[in-house]
Amino acid sequence: MNYNEYYTNSITQPENFWKEQADTIDWSRKPEIILSQDEDGYPLWYKDGELNMCYLALDKHIADGYGDHVAFIYDSPVTQTIKKYTFLEVKTEVAKLAGGMQSLGLKKGHTAVIYMPMIPQAAFAMLACARIGVTHSVVFGGFAPHELAIRIDDCKPRLIITASSGIEVDRLITYKPLVDEAIALAIHKPKKVIVFNRKLGARIPFKKYDVDYNALVYGSEETPCVPVNASHPLYVLYTSGTTGKPKGVVRDTGGCAVALKFSMQKIYNIKEGDVFWAASDVGWVVGHSFIVYGPLINRSSSIIFEGKPIKTPDASTFWRIIDEHKVTAMFTAPTAIRAIKKEDPNGDFIKQYDLSSLKTQFLAGERCDLATLEWYNQHIPVPAIDHWWQTESGWPMIANMMGVEVLAVKPGSVGKAVCGYDIKIFDEEGNELQANQQGYVVVKLPLPPGTLMGLWNDQPRFNTGYLEQFPGYYFSGDGGYKDEDDYIYITGRVDDVINVAGHRLSTAEMEEVVASHQSVAECAVIGINDALKGQIPLALVVTKLNDDIEHFQLEHEIIKIVRQKIGAVASLRNVVVVDRLPKTRSGKILRKLMQSIADGANYTVPSTIDDESIIDEIEAVLIKNEIGIFNKQNTLNN
Repeated sequence: MNYNEYYTNSITQPENFWKEQADTIDWSRKPEIILSQDEDGYPLWYKDGELNMCYLALDKHIADGYGDHVAFIYDSPVTQTIKKYTFLEVKTEVAKLAGGMQSLGLKKGHTAVIYMPMIPQAAFAMLACARIGVTHSVVFGGFAPHELAIRIDDCKPRLIITASSGIEVDRLITYKPLVDEAIALAIHKPKKVIVFNRKLGARIPFKKYDVDYNALVYGSEETPCVPVNASHPLYVLYTSGTTGKPKGVVRDTGGCAVALKFSMQKIYNIKEGDVFWAASDVGWVVGHSFIVYGPLINRSSSIIFEGKPIKTPDASTFWRIIDEHKVTAMFTAPTAIRAIKKEDPNGDFIKQYDLSSLKTQFLAGERCDLATLEWYNQHIPVPAIDHWWQTESGWPMIANMMGVEVLAVKPGSVGKAVCGYDIKIFDEEGNELQANQQGYVVVKLPLPPGTLMGLWNDQPRFNTGYLEQFPGYYFSGDGGYKDEDDYIYITGRVDDVINVAGHRLSTAEMEEVVASHQSVAECAVIGINDALKGQIPLALVVTKLNDDIEHFQLEHEIIKIVRQKIGAVASLRNVVVVDRLPKTRSGKILRKLMQSIADGANYTVPSTIDDESIIDEIEAVLIKNEIGIFNKQNTLNN
C-alpha cells in the first residue's frame, strides 16, 4: 500500500486503522472501545484497554527469547565511558528499583519527579515508574531550583529521583544541592529523594529524606508489572508557556504505546534489532518517545548519549558513534548539524569514519534551513529527512513516512501529513486556504492516539490554548502552507511573523535567505519596533569558524541578497555579527527573548536557556551597533 492509500485510510476510517495498530502490541485486556470521548468531549482512545508500558519495553522481549539482546548503549564522551545493557539486565535493575519505590510507599496513581543527567539510571527510573503505575515527570537536569520547585508544586510528587551530578562539556554540575534548594522553596514536600551517586567528586549533602539508589536496588526484590488503564497518565512533561508558568502536557499509556511502535516502524523504518539514536535528552519529549519508550517497544537498541555534537571532544563525535555502534538511523536537531558545520565546514572529520550502517538522518526541533541541508547532503551519503512535531503531539505529525513509501524530498518542506493527522491551513477566520497561501497550521479532531490528553490540572488553559480558536480543530501555534502536492512547509511560530508597514513577512523566509550566504554558519531574524513602519527586521548572524569577512561587507552582501530574493518590502537594513545565539538546551533559538532586548521590553529569562550569559553578549552587540532601543536617534525622537 502506498502513502496516499495508507494515509487516506487513517483519516476516513480512524477506528479501523488504529484498531489494527493496537493489535500489534500486547494488552493485559484488549480494548473493544477504540474511540470515545472524555467528560469534556475530548477524544479518548482505547478507553477499556489495560496494559503496562514497562512490560512492552522489557518483559515481553525477554519472554520472547531476546533477553540477551542489547537494549541500551550508553556512550558518554564526557566520562569516557561506553557500556551496553541487555534487555534482561535493564529489566532486573528496573524491577528492583520499582520494588524499592514500592517499599517507600509509592503505588499506582502517585507521581514522581526525575531530575537526572543523560545516564542509564534516568531511563531506568522512567521505566520503574511505568512498571508500577507511577506517573513520572522528568525535569531537565540542571534546571534552576526555582524552576524545579514550580514543577514540584504543580505535579506534587511523593518522590524525587536524582543523581549526584551532571557534566556540561567539561564542567561538573552538582544536582543534589539544587534538589535540596528546590524542596526548600516548594510548598509541596516530597517524602523521599533517591540519589544515584556517580562518584565524580560532587558534594552530596545528606538529608533525612535521602535514600541511596544503589542500596535501594541491591536490597529490593524484583516487582512485577502493574496493569493500568489505557488512559492512565504515563507521564507529565512540562513545556514553556507564554504566561511564564510551564504547561504540564499529559500523555496516556495505551495511545502512546501504539503511536510509538507505529512511529518506529512506519516513519523511521526501524526494524527489531536495529540501532536507533536520538541525540537528545530524556528531559525533552524526544527522549521520552525515541530514546526510551519507542525503541524499546520496537525491540531496537537505543543510544543514551552524554555529550555534545562539538567539544566532546570535537566535531567528530556524531560520526564516531555512528561508526562504532553501527547506527541504522539517527535523529537530531538542525542546530546540532549547524554547530558541526561551523567547526568542520569542509567535512574533514566525516571522512575519517565508516558511515555505511546509517540509512537515514532525521531532523526536527526547529526549521532546517536550506544551507544546512545542502551542507549535509554534500558530505553525508544518506537522505536527511526533515520532519515536524511537538511536545504536545508526542510523535511526528508531518514527515516522509520512510516505512510506508519513500517520497521525494522537497527542500524546505517537512514532508506530508502523517497518518492520523488531518492537517489544514486556515486563515484567521477559520477558512481553509488554497495551495501556497500561508496561514495557521491546525489539525482536525480527533487527534490520533499518543497525543496529549490535556494539561495537568489545567483544563481551562488547555481549552483556550489549543481548542477554542478554531472549534473542532487543534491549533498548533505554528504557521505554514501546503504546496500543490500537499507537501507542508512550516514557517515558524505565528508570533514570529512581523508586520512591516502593513506587510506580514515571515522571519523564517528571511532567515533562509540570510543563511544562504557562504560566510554564515547560523542566523536568526527578528522583528523590532520602528516608529515609521511598525516593525523592521534585524538579522543576527554567526560566521563560520576562521571566516575573516569584514562585518560591513557581510552586512552589505546580506542586505543585497534579501532585497533580490524577497524585495525591498523586507526593509532589512541591520545585520549584526554575534559570537553565538541564545538557545534552549534542546537547541531552539530564543527569538522572542532577543526581540524583547532590542525593544527594551520586559522579559523573563526562560528556564530552558542554555547559557544565561549570552543575554549580556546580545545586549552589548545591540548597544555597540545602536540597534532598537539603543538607537540614540530613536531615543531623541521619543
